[in-house]
Amino acid sequence: MSSVADTPGGRSSLAEHAYEVLRHRLIMLDIAPGDAINEASLSAELEVGRTPIREALKRLEGEHLVNSYPRRGTFASNVEITDLAAITEMRVALEPIAARRAARNITPELRAEFAETITAIKNLDPEQDARTLIERDLGVHRLIYRAVDNLHLQETLVHLDDLATRIWCLVLPRIPDLIGHIREHIGLLEGILSGDEDQVASYAGEHVREFETTVRSALT
Repeated sequence: MSSVADTPGGRSSLAEHAYEVLRHRLIMLDIAPGDAINEASLSAELEVGRTPIREALKRLEGEHLVNSYPRRGTFASNVEITDLAAITEMRVALEPIAARRAARNITPELRAEFAETITAIKNLDPEQDARTLIERDLGVHRLIYRAVDNLHLQETLVHLDDLATRIWCLVLPRIPDLIGHIREHIGLLEGILSGDEDQVASYAGEHVREFETTVRSALT
């Protein structure tokens, strides 16, 4: 009898699982820039075959999160601060569009999630560890993207946010007010709930610009 991994759906599911796990480790710098990716170790750890691991790595290479070299192997890509301006340029253009669409199309289910997220941000513990705070920041962006009714826009935003998060994690020890940065989302989320498209577009663009300013200040 064929196992789940032997079926097309099973392979796809396992590759997707491997992709999600590896992608998160890469953007959070759990796999440090330049580190080698050991397929055998990952296969054993995630309890999947080598084929799903390779399929996941192929996707991640297309997203510039890993680099593969013949006869050398696959490595986590470097975090290039020089990419910050280009990433910001794209996000300043696209994040306001996403915010407008979210304000226009939010569903009752997402509305409840937005309200819960606002409450959670307001109640953040100042003593909370930085890793948990970054996870919260990442979750806010993903929530907004899920409210966008355009798959291509969603995928582009997620990719850009992944790259921005890697830069964020790199400078994290030098960020003086991480909670303050996360709480900047409150106005954006409340604006989406109220349906004010112009307001949320302004908030979204300003948040991206403030992100770049904060990162550059941390590097000086």
